Amino acid sequence: MKLDAAERAIIADALIACAREMGEKLFRSAFSTVVREARDASASVLDAQGAIVAQADLIPMHLGSMDRTIRPCLEAFPRETWEPGDVFITNHPYQGGQHLPDIFIFTPVIVDDQLIGFAATIAHHIEIGGGALGPNMFATDLHQEGVIIPPTKINLARDWNGGPFERLFRANIRVPDQVIGDLNAQIAANSVGESRLAALCRKYGADAVKSAMSDLMDYSERRFRSAIAAAPNGTWTAEDSIDDDGFTDEPRTVRVRVTIADDEIVVDFTGTDAQLRSNLNAPLSSTISAALSCLKSVLTEPDLPFNSGCARAVRFVVPEGTMINPHYPAPNRARMEVCYRVFNAIMRALAAPLPDRVIAGGYDSTVSFSLSRLDGDSFRVCMEVFGGGYGASSTADGCDAVDSPLSNCANTPVESLDMEYPYFQVCEYSLRDGSGGEGIHRGGLGFVRHYRILNDDVQLVFYSDRFRNAPEGLRGGLSGQPGGLELIRSGATLPPVGKYTGTLRTGDEIRLFTGGGAGFGTPSS
Repeated sequence: MKLDAAERAIIADALIACAREMGEKLFRSAFSTVVREARDASASVLDAQGAIVAQADLIPMHLGSMDRTIRPCLEAFPRETWEPGDVFITNHPYQGGQHLPDIFIFTPVIVDDQLIGFAATIAHHIEIGGGALGPNMFATDLHQEGVIIPPTKINLARDWNGGPFERLFRANIRVPDQVIGDLNAQIAANSVGESRLAALCRKYGADAVKSAMSDLMDYSERRFRSAIAAAPNGTWTAEDSIDDDGFTDEPRTVRVRVTIADDEIVVDFTGTDAQLRSNLNAPLSSTISAALSCLKSVLTEPDLPFNSGCARAVRFVVPEGTMINPHYPAPNRARMEVCYRVFNAIMRALAAPLPDRVIAGGYDSTVSFSLSRLDGDSFRVCMEVFGGGYGASSTADGCDAVDSPLSNCANTPVESLDMEYPYFQVCEYSLRDGSGGEGIHRGGLGFVRHYRILNDDVQLVFYSDRFRNAPEGLRGGLSGQPGGLELIRSGATLPPVGKYTGTLRTGDEIRLFTGGGAGFGTPSS
């Protein structure tokens, strides 16, 4: 079937709509608050080679590396080994994945024996086993952080729905109903994608759909290269640091050299600090996702479809053995903190040639906050992911109290927490006045969240960053305020800490305050 330009555009928009519908199906079917409410999950459509074609506008961190994640699956299981009902599943950070809670599922879409592509979802799962109730902050290798799923092909009829793979997985996690429920939501969302792609093939023909997939990636590449070509040629360097490595108070630094040459970019991280003993390492897929997200945000317009075509114009140099490309089996549960420094370092480098397209530093951190409890023979795990204030730009103030740029998670309503978790209550949830840096445009505000513990033996696990190193302003803008967490026990307040693991008892209170973004431009007197 011959397609004109209008029909190709219709198919392209249908592919993007397919990914968005998959995302909505996933959220509406999920069991855990972290997926159902905070929407810490993503959906994408891939072509037959595993390249990203279209994605829902969800979590940038998840989506930029899906093509790297499926590749080991396709290498391990050739096409002739597939059977009806097969899907691929993995969470292995050293074989294309990110960190263990992020589980990818890829469903092949086959129409008349022809592979059209894949429906793909990823969700951050509330619990993944391992050596602690909640994130294991003391892990010294990947195996202590949870169940590792290497690139695996399972058959839903044989291995899932009470089959051996599901039973094995269920036996190794503490809240199986929530986790299995969220995995079933991913499978259901992929099924929606599979049916939508099949319907497109029936209407336009499989060859036409595959051709439109290729055209969409080529279109994104052309626009991305055009945006690069509009920027000045040259090389710029920058760096940014996390507060510490979790063991000492010494900052650890990401260093970058960004070179623009006509319509291509080279992003070179040579000089970045060595991999860490703690779980703050970022695997290569995460680093590339963070870098691509920053480049797209600065260089292009919001309507540019992000897919594998964009990455064709970028070359990465990421030395092995660094904290942004560590050697197995380095732990990496908290990899987002380092990934934000990747994002910030590139943003700072691009501030020189493109000052009106960047934003000042924000409270660019993932605040991972977990309250868990063993109640009789049942575990309860509450996981929340917070951000803070965005940095200001040349045209606007930073956003207040939203999740940080790489994460994009939503708010978990207090009412939802009240219904699910009887062992704590939220006493305050408010904006943090004065936390944004002043400027011609001010940085966004952070927020305050105050908890009271209602039972003994509640396990608190918390990690964040930007507790000592505040985000810096641009063009004379002032820094935002750093974050903090205080534990109040028997009327005494312990000093703020950026990382904490401990057991709480009835009456303890936790006061979390997230940081604000920095300002842009010298503030008027």
